[in-house]
Amino acid sequence: MEIRLGGRNDAADIAALHAESWRTAYAGIMPADFLDGPLLEDRLELWAGRLDDPLPGAALFVVETASGIDGFAYVVPRPDDRVLLDNLHARPGRTGSGIGGRLLSHALAWAADEHPRKVVYLEVLRANTRAIAFYERYGAARTDERVCQFDQGFELPELEYSWPITTPV
Repeated sequence: MEIRLGGRNDAADIAALHAESWRTAYAGIMPADFLDGPLLEDRLELWAGRLDDPLPGAALFVVETASGIDGFAYVVPRPDDRVLLDNLHARPGRTGSGIGGRLLSHALAWAADEHPRKVVYLEVLRANTRAIAFYERYGAARTDERVCQFDQGFELPELEYSWPITTPV
């Protein structure tokens, strides 16, 4: 299992994995018409934009296996002087194989090196209990809760989890 930096040539594969992951993890959480709609096109637009015009200080990490891209993590510094773990996905069917843990450890180590003394945080839908349990196993603590407003016209409760600067993973 190799972790490498992602780039613009990965946009289509990342978008496809992102859509597949959302359709699996968020079934029964997000509206079905959104998940069954043009989700792939939406994710492709997102990733093409992010990778064609990268944000300063951001990084996309990709797990590549013999079968292709099986996971990714996207980390970006935020204006509030923290670092957002904006995405962490393992291919459905590959969850529980160590991909997520390796990506998370890699992303946290990268953030500590590239953005020292900055808190790393993420936002997770409150109903995504499997992801919450995973993040808590890796030392994250809930630091906030709010409602996420989706551009597609719906909202869902979300939680914020953070890793203390001194927490080794």
